[in-house]
Amino acid sequence: MTPIIALLFIFVLAAFLGFELIRKVPSQLHTPLMSGSNAISGITIVGAIIAVNSKADGIGTALGVAALILATINVVGGYMVTDRMLGMFKSKK
Repeated sequence: MTPIIALLFIFVLAAFLGFELIRKVPSQLHTPLMSGSNAISGITIVGAIIAVNSKADGIGTALGVAALILATINVVGGYMVTDRMLGMFKSKK
């Protein structure tokens, strides 16, 4: 299997699994699970950096950049949601 096909397969599999997992989670659990998914997205960022730095051709590098951007958006959004959720539990004076 060529590296580009492997990278494309991993990218499509991750997108499909992520969509299916989030779709099946009840809405009451989305916020608590978001903080847990930040750790997984951190691992995705490391993998995307490795993919960008690999000696793959232009498509492999483009997929790595796309994965890096999307995982970074997910981490930042997750931390914002978690911070907002924790702010709801602070006492109001």
